[in-house]
Parts: sequence; structure tokens; C-alpha cells
Amino acid sequence: MKTWFRNLAVAFIAALALASALPVNAAYPELQLEIRDHLFYPSVLKVPANTKIKLIVVNRDATPEEFESYELNREKVIMGGQKAVIFIGPLAPGEYPFFGEFNPKTAQGKVIAE
Repeated sequence: MKTWFRNLAVAFIAALALASALPVNAAYPELQLEIRDHLFYPSVLKVPANTKIKLIVVNRDATPEEFESYELNREKVIMGGQKAVIFIGPLAPGEYPFFGEFNPKTAQGKVIAE
């Protein structure tokens, strides 16, 4: 067997083994958070503790907003009329506040992991 063909076969088998070991994003629970009139809906998200969550943030406003949380160590700008995916967790039981950087007085909420 030619050396290049053997190397190609080994690389292909290794790639298949690696791909089967990677987690699939669809396995994460999904929650949706909306931004409307510079407010988060719902303002309280309850999530299972010790579980990674896929958070889909939909900005219904015409202006951009930034999802920000020091406790979750996340920040993401979502343009008006757009949506973004933010993965959070796994989280220990507790409360994790978040806010809108561009409208911090009105756009506030929290994640409760229980």
C-alpha cells in the first residue's frame, strides 16, 4: 500500500473517532429571552443547576442592546431585530443578575439556577 494512501486512511479514521467524541449542541436545554421596549422578557429565568444552557436572545427593538453579566462572565451585543445565542453554565445553585449595557436602568434580569 502506498504511504500517502495509508496516511490518508489513518487521518480519516482519526477524524471519525474525534467527531464521534464531540458533544452535540442540540443536547443542551434551550431558553429564549426577548428584548422589548428596553426590557428583558422574562426578567427571571429559572434553569437547572449544574447544566449547560443555550440561551437564545431575540432583540425585538430597533436599537442594539448588549446582554451583560459579570456573574455569568458574558457580554454580547444583539443588533436591533436580530438574535444571538449565548451559552451559560453549568451553574452552581444561586442567582446570577444580567442587564442591558445600553439601557441599564430598565433592562435588568436574573438567572436562577436550582
